[in-house]
Amino acid sequence: MAEYKITEIDTSKHPNDGSFLQTPFWCSFKSRHGWTYRRFSINDTECAVLNRDFFKRKFSIAYIPLYPKLGDIVTQTASDSNSASQIPDAASISKELSDIALALKPYLPKNTIAIRFDPDLIFDTPEARDSFNKDFSKAASSQKLSIRKNKVDIQPPDSTQIDLTADAETIMSRMHSKWRYNIRLAEKKGVTIKKYIGVDSIINEKLDKFYELTKETNARDGNSSHAKSYYLDLIKYSAEKIKAGEDVPLVSLYIAEHEGDEIASIMTLFSHDESIYLYGASSNKKRNLMPNHLLQWTAMKDAKAYGSKYYDMYGMPPEGKNENHPMHGLYMFKANFGGRNIHRIGSFDVPLKSVYKLYNMAEKARAFYHKVILKKIRGR
Repeated sequence: MAEYKITEIDTSKHPNDGSFLQTPFWCSFKSRHGWTYRRFSINDTECAVLNRDFFKRKFSIAYIPLYPKLGDIVTQTASDSNSASQIPDAASISKELSDIALALKPYLPKNTIAIRFDPDLIFDTPEARDSFNKDFSKAASSQKLSIRKNKVDIQPPDSTQIDLTADAETIMSRMHSKWRYNIRLAEKKGVTIKKYIGVDSIINEKLDKFYELTKETNARDGNSSHAKSYYLDLIKYSAEKIKAGEDVPLVSLYIAEHEGDEIASIMTLFSHDESIYLYGASSNKKRNLMPNHLLQWTAMKDAKAYGSKYYDMYGMPPEGKNENHPMHGLYMFKANFGGRNIHRIGSFDVPLKSVYKLYNMAEKARAFYHKVILKKIRGR
C-alpha cells in the first residue's frame, strides 16, 4: 500500500473553483439535504468527502466526487493519430484508488461500508472509455483489489462542454446551422427570457412555475426530480451567500415567456471555471417556438460574461447519436450546440465492510425498477 499523508482541514478554506462538486458551497448545500461533509488534504491535494446514512444511520456510504484528477485523454486527433495522449495505466489507477480509500478509512465514520469515487478521468470517445473500464476491472481482479465499477453512476459520465473563451459570434458559428436558426426563430416569434436569483422578491412564485413545468416534463418523459424545496433552497442559499460577500457559485433560474405564457425554464450554476446546466423543464405548449434553444444561448452568453471557461450540458446518452436510440432527440439537442463531447469513467466503489454486498444488490434492484419497470408501466 502506498503512503498517503491525510490531514483534515477547515471546510471553508478551499476556493470555489474547479469542479462545483468539490466546492465548499456545493458540499455545504448537500449537508442541508441529508449528507455530512468533511474536507481532507491527501498528499497536499484537497478533496471533499460526503457521507450519506441509511437504515436509520446504521450504515453510510462515503462519496468523493470528481477526485482524483487523472487526466484528459485524447485517443486520436483528426490530423495525426500519433499525437494521441497516452492512455493511463489501469492497474496503477486501480491501485491508487484502493490505497486512497484504505488511507481515508480511519478518518471516516465507523459505520462507513464503502467509499465511492467518481474519478476525474476524461476520454474523447465512449469506446475508449469503455475499453479502459474493462482493463480497470481486469487489473483490479489480477491484483486482488476489492475496488469495482459500480453499475449505478452518481454523476452523468457523458456530457458535452461548450467552449466560452471565444467571442459570441464564434461560439454561435460552432453550432449546427439549424440551432442558430432556432435561436433566431424564438427571438423573431417574440420569446423572451427572464433571469431570477434567490434574493428576488418573486423567486418563490417563479420557482413554483419551474416546478410545475418540471412535473409536466416528468409526465412526458418518464423522469423523476427533487422536491420543490430542494430547488428553492439551492437558489436561495447561493444568493444569500453572495449577498453576504462570499465568493460562491451563482445559481440562477431562467424562464422563457411568450405572450404571457411561461413555457420553459432552466436552472444554472456559474463558477470561475465552469457553468453547469443543472436542471431544465418545458411545457407541452408552444414547443414549436424553440424556447429551449434561446434559453440555453442566453445562459451561455451570461456564463461567458460571468467569466466561466465552458458551459457544461451535464449529461447526455453516449449512444444517442444512433437515430433509433430512445434518447436520440436529447443527444442531438445538446450535441448540436457545438461543444466537445466528454466521457468520464463513472463511479467506482471500494467496499470496507461485508454488508456492502447487500447494499449493492439493493441499489441495483432500485435502479432496475426505476429505469426498466417504471418505464414499461408508463409505456416507455
